[in-house]
Amino acid sequence: MRSLIVSAVAVVAFAFTGSAAQAERLTEKPLVDANWVEANLDNPSLVVVDIRSLTKEGSPYDAGHIPGSVYAPYGKFGWRAKVDNVVGMLPPLDVISNRIGSLGIDNDKQVVVVPAGENSSDFGAATRVYWTFKVLGHDAVTILDGGQRAWLAAGKAVSTDAIAPATVAFNANFRPELLATADDVAKARDNGVALIDARPVSQYKGETKSGVVARAGAVPGAKNIAQSEFYSDQDGAFVASEVIEELVADAGVAKDAKEITYCNTGHWASVAWFGLSEVMGNKNTAMYDGSMTEWAADPSREMVIPQ
Repeated sequence: MRSLIVSAVAVVAFAFTGSAAQAERLTEKPLVDANWVEANLDNPSLVVVDIRSLTKEGSPYDAGHIPGSVYAPYGKFGWRAKVDNVVGMLPPLDVISNRIGSLGIDNDKQVVVVPAGENSSDFGAATRVYWTFKVLGHDAVTILDGGQRAWLAAGKAVSTDAIAPATVAFNANFRPELLATADDVAKARDNGVALIDARPVSQYKGETKSGVVARAGAVPGAKNIAQSEFYSDQDGAFVASEVIEELVADAGVAKDAKEITYCNTGHWASVAWFGLSEVMGNKNTAMYDGSMTEWAADPSREMVIPQ
């Protein structure tokens, strides 16, 4: 069923592509710092997207945000969707395209994604949104390294003026090579594709499991590189490429291997995907958004307890 859905999305993507132009990128870097964002705030091609989640205190955006940024909270905006009873999936192409357009983002805009930046899991919101833009064919996207935490630490100005952007057309150009399916994962070992389990080691080894996952354990043959290894909670910054190369080597995976990252719902997997594909530069990397929630729900799919 999932493969049929992806095929349908690809067809819709083709229809949406048309003559859509790609933005002239203001940066080729996957990560930028607060100084870069501040220097480009007046550029009409730039859209800063604050994705910080609502808290019990209310909206962090209302309390203070990067001047001119628009608000699309990760958990409420609809960056992910429930598809065939699987949570955290890429929404239907037309739905997510319309949502992105409602932020004033068209194909000519450079996007900067801003999370809170407090820890690796929080930063996963930014990497998942970044991956969404990439899988929709929009390369002009980057992340503020360290998020709002880094912006405040640099002493930059904040605003409480809410921005209500005019809706524009965002035209997707779907890239199926960045989105792995359950069938891709099932065939990974036979096809020489490495599987990277980005969950904590206790979940990888089956000692614990997420409440949304039906069975404990891992996909056979998967190597574990926990998403927490890719982001320094202490420094509030993504780790360097050299660190990721060491993580890959320690896991016994080739630096340029064809690989698929997964976790529980495709959130932590995006941290690993971002580190491997965008920071280290292995463009052979895809992400399985269904992850263990989809995989473990089918009792016919094999799972193991790694030793």
